Amino acid sequence: MTPEGMQALKARSDRPRWGRRVLVAVGVIVLVAVAAGVAYTVGKKSTPTNHSASGSTSSTTLPASKAKPLVLAATSPAAGAQGVASNATISLKFSAPISARSTLPTLAPPVSGAWTQPKPNVLQYDLAAPLIPSSNEVLTIPGGTSGVRGLNGSALKAPATVNFTVIDGSDLRLQQLLAELNYLPVTFAPTGPAPAAQDAAEPQPGNFTEEWPAIPDLYSTWNPGVEDVITKAAVMSFQNQNALTVDGLAGPAVWSALLNDAAAKKLSANPYVYVLVSKTLPENLTLYNNGAAQYTNVLVNTGAPGADTVDGTYPVFEHVVSSRMAGTNPDGSTYDDPAVPWASFFNGGDALHGFVRATYGSPQSNGCVEMPVATAQTLWPLTPIGTPVTIVGPPS
Repeated sequence: MTPEGMQALKARSDRPRWGRRVLVAVGVIVLVAVAAGVAYTVGKKSTPTNHSASGSTSSTTLPASKAKPLVLAATSPAAGAQGVASNATISLKFSAPISARSTLPTLAPPVSGAWTQPKPNVLQYDLAAPLIPSSNEVLTIPGGTSGVRGLNGSALKAPATVNFTVIDGSDLRLQQLLAELNYLPVTFAPTGPAPAAQDAAEPQPGNFTEEWPAIPDLYSTWNPGVEDVITKAAVMSFQNQNALTVDGLAGPAVWSALLNDAAAKKLSANPYVYVLVSKTLPENLTLYNNGAAQYTNVLVNTGAPGADTVDGTYPVFEHVVSSRMAGTNPDGSTYDDPAVPWASFFNGGDALHGFVRATYGSPQSNGCVEMPVATAQTLWPLTPIGTPVTIVGPPS
């Protein structure tokens, strides 16, 4: 063959080989691009894979646009539930497994605790403090793409709320906590281990002991486990010391502050004071301070016939340096005293206070317990809101 022919043949054979190399190279580029596309999808759209018992994994990731909407299938407590226990576990069941990257639900008012996932499609709130007795709780479950999400990319269409009401606080547990913080004339000694944090509002096993059983009439209304006057007085003292509305009722604000003080072991700042007024002639008053008779045989005047000072035990509910007192006397005449000094009101318009009289020790007032002004000034700082006052009279 001539040199010219050999060069032509070589040129024809080189072209196909060069062309095949290009196709192979292009094919590699396409595969890399596809692989890169898969990697991007997994990195941006998928959630953690599911692990089987054998250790193998399977991916159920779907694009969010193709996934069925996530549905809140059940809640505990149910929406609108009443009387929910203060140590109840809160759980939410969904229609699909939940992503660990979800925005978590919230409680208002907030309660210490943590969300866990005991099952793939269940969120559970484990309390680290009790739900506040008598409170209205609102559980908000965030929706949309920034809310609770499924592993498959699904989302709640909209936020959901669950409202429920916590059961009223136990009178027994209320008394236990008040006793531990020195607001009652009794002590409480638990007989079991310290309660778990979420059980702090539940009654605990233990015993009450009267601190000063020799004080007359102090324990006549004391009844463990029952709302009584002595307990109401202690609640009022607690409210007054914690700058709460003073009404003697243990509502959510009282329980919240009481549980916090119990956890911090914050005791009452005041001594336990009790006032006993005897209408047996000569009428007199005794003030007990932490069980000791600090003032005895203080001569006083109680209500005249027709304006009797009613027997019973009452908590001081208003405590003022001076007070205007006006009304009608039993004989029909009227009175208007603009600045009656050192007044501690305990039963309606009846108060311990100072008043100038020629004598003391007999029924002369319009229902109040009157005493010399200087004496009233001395006793007044010891009879703040919540001080129990007992009025006892001679046999009828």
